[in-house]
Formats: sequence, structure tokens, C-alpha cells
Amino acid sequence: MSAADTTTPAKVPPPRPAPPPPSAPRRPRAKAGSAGAGTPWLLLAPCLLILVLVMGYPLVRLVTLSFQKFGQSQLWGFQPAESVGFGNFTNVLGDSEFWSVVVRTIVFAAGCVIFTMVLGMLIALLLQRVSGWVKTLINIALVASWGMPIIVATTVFKWLFDADYGILNAVLSRLPGVDMIGHNWFASGPQGLAVIMLLVIWGAVPFVVITLSAGLTQVPKELEEAARLDGAGAWGVFRYVTLPILKPIIVMLTTLSVIWDMGVFPQVFVMRNGHPEAEFQLLTTYSYDRAFVVNDYGQGSAIALITVLLLLGVVAVYMRQMLKIGEVE
Repeated sequence: MSAADTTTPAKVPPPRPAPPPPSAPRRPRAKAGSAGAGTPWLLLAPCLLILVLVMGYPLVRLVTLSFQKFGQSQLWGFQPAESVGFGNFTNVLGDSEFWSVVVRTIVFAAGCVIFTMVLGMLIALLLQRVSGWVKTLINIALVASWGMPIIVATTVFKWLFDADYGILNAVLSRLPGVDMIGHNWFASGPQGLAVIMLLVIWGAVPFVVITLSAGLTQVPKELEEAARLDGAGAWGVFRYVTLPILKPIIVMLTTLSVIWDMGVFPQVFVMRNGHPEAEFQLLTTYSYDRAFVVNDYGQGSAIALITVLLLLGVVAVYMRQMLKIGEVE
């Protein structure tokens, strides 16, 4: 073997990589908060504009009238409107009839909301346990009743509970020992308001059922199975699994129901042929009577504004509950 064969070859260093091309100068990145802060307001702008156009002037006019003496003379321009300060509110709040109407409205709305939510929850839970075609038929019936105009539904209920030709009296009279022929359901205020309450519940239940049914589809089946394995019964699964998951939906539906039921007007107005008696007066009909029957538009506006403030209190409670739910999540 020669010396050339035993010599270790020298290591050649690897070639250096070419330097990267000079990159373009970086532009200062805008803050994410500044760019995205105005996006929600931009998306809400069309809706806010419509609300201002549709509700802005009536609300401003309502507030203005509530601080004025405004009757038929002012309406026809024979006399100028006079500012009375808080006089309208003082007269309204000092009237015992007004407080009777407030209590009646709260009791009426509370009854409607409670029965609507309980009945809606029961029907929604029932829909989870029936076959597909039965569920389809029930949903069609719910949507049909929900889409029926209020005037039509009120007319149907007037016929059902009519003293002379009402089908309900005829059906009840067929029961042993029951004689309801000629019974006037509107002879007393509580009984007549119960009929109107039934009408309101009938129209409100479909929305609650459809919304709760959609919420029930989001309840994980694994949690329900785990609760059953731990020994929980049907009530335990509903209380500790289903109800906490549905809480945001229930809070939303309850708040909307309170607002809608405290603003009930056409059901009472049409059911009593446009002239609700004193024992049938709610805040909405009472405000209407003071404004358009007594022709005291100032006091009617003051009652309407007080009603709006009561509803704003309900909305404030709703927003507080939703913020608490958001913090927990």
C-alpha cells in the first residue's frame, strides 16, 4: 500500500448559504382593539337608525305631553299647550284607581308568564319523547296558532266563551250535574280576566315551546346518562343538568314574556268591544281611556311613560342576570 493511499483526505467546508433577500420594511401594525371597536357599531347602525326614526319622535312626543296640559282644545289649536311640570304625574300617582290598575296588571302579567313558561316547558319536554310524525304535527299546530292574527284569535275566543252561543258552555253542560247554559264569563272581573289570560297564554306558548325545544337539543346526552348512573331520577336530571343549561334561554323568554304581557292591549280591547269596564282595565287600556275617552292626553302620556319605566326596570333585571351568566361561563 502506498503512502498516498494511507493519507487522510482533507475535509472540505460546506458552502455557505446565500444571504436572504432584504425584506420589505414592516409597517406599524394597527392595534386590534382600535380596528375592531367600531365594527359592531357599524353593523348596528342600520338597526339603530330605523329605531330612531320609528320610535324616536313618538317617545319624545310622549315625554313632552306628559309634562303638559293637553286636551281637545290644545289638539284642535284653540288653546296653546300649557306646561304643568310634574302635575300629571302627581295626579296619576295620587289616584287610588291607578294603583288598582297597577296591581291588576302585575297579577295578570305574572299569571300569564308563569303558566306560559310552565306549560311551554312541559310541552317542550314532551316533544323530546314522541315519535317523529307526532312531533311534526304538534309543531305545525304550534306554528299555525302562533301565526294567527291577534284579532282573529280574540274573535274565536269570544265565540267560544259567548254566553248564548258559546260552544264551551254547551260542552260543559253535558257533564253530569253541570249547567252552564247562558253563563256569562265576563260578569265578573276575575273570571273575565282569566279568559283573557287563557287567550294570551294560548298565543304565547308556541314561541316558548319552539325556543325551548331548540335549547333542549343542546343538552349533552352524556351528562344525562352520567346523572342517571349516579342515581338521579327524572326530576334530578332536569334540575341539575337540563335546567342549568337552559337558564339563559329561560331568563330571556321570561323577560320577553313579562314585557309582552304587561303590554297586552288588543285582547282586552276587542274582547270587551272597545269599552273595557273598570274591573278589566290594565295599564295599556287605562292609558288609552285617559287619553282618548276622557281626552286628557297629558295624563294618558304620563301613565304610558310610567309603564315604560316599569318595563325598563324589568329589562335592567334581565341585563343583570345575563351579565352574571356570562361571568360564570
